[in-house]
Amino acid sequence: MDLGLKDRVYVVTGGTRGLGNAAARELVADGAKVVVTGRDEKGAADAAAALGPDAAGVAVDNADPDAPARLIAAARERFGGFDGILVSVGGPPAGFVADNTDEQWQAAFESVFLGAVRLARAAATELPEGGVIGFVLSGSVYEPIPGLTISNGLRPGLAGFAKSLADELGPRGIRVVGVLPSRIDTDRVRELDAMSADPQATRTENESRIPLRRYGTPEEFGRVAAFLMSPAASYLTGIMVPVDGGMRHGF
Repeated sequence: MDLGLKDRVYVVTGGTRGLGNAAARELVADGAKVVVTGRDEKGAADAAAALGPDAAGVAVDNADPDAPARLIAAARERFGGFDGILVSVGGPPAGFVADNTDEQWQAAFESVFLGAVRLARAAATELPEGGVIGFVLSGSVYEPIPGLTISNGLRPGLAGFAKSLADELGPRGIRVVGVLPSRIDTDRVRELDAMSADPQATRTENESRIPLRRYGTPEEFGRVAAFLMSPAASYLTGIMVPVDGGMRHGF
């Protein structure tokens, strides 16, 4: 299937590792050009080099108010266009209600929530018809995840913002989509499992609740994200797509 990605230009934040990097790899593999971001110069440069000549790296923090303008300009200067943005950011600190400090909440709000809102607003003013704004969210949009209180508080609100944005941008032919990973075998998920007394037992227990009985691979997540960002998904907007092996049991 031709996704129609050839020579389309995307910004992928948090694209140096994890789910953002998985999405960037699949976009490039299908012919797109990407600007990937990370918080440090070396990480961004190394990630872009690994992706090849159709990728460029920019060191930026999603919480930086100047980030949106810098990234859109980088896409145009490096590849001559801007067709979409996939907003991904590392998960906020784990913890229960009593564990997380005001400072942690504030920092996570700036990075996970407000940073994503700024990026999406800037993209909305710059994207042509056929453009797309994607958000890497979490299964916590539908079901809170024990021990991830900050994420449980912020991700559903961002999903609501994405739905509102889809309504507003639809008449201009700009799509907005969300991708909801659950237990994908990334460094982040392994770190969360490692916080338990018995990481392997925790993983086995989690897998027992997934109908496919295993964690997903980053590549499986990346392929779904690349499809949703592509012209092949041209009639999909305002949707939240779980990539979870069936872990969410509701309709």
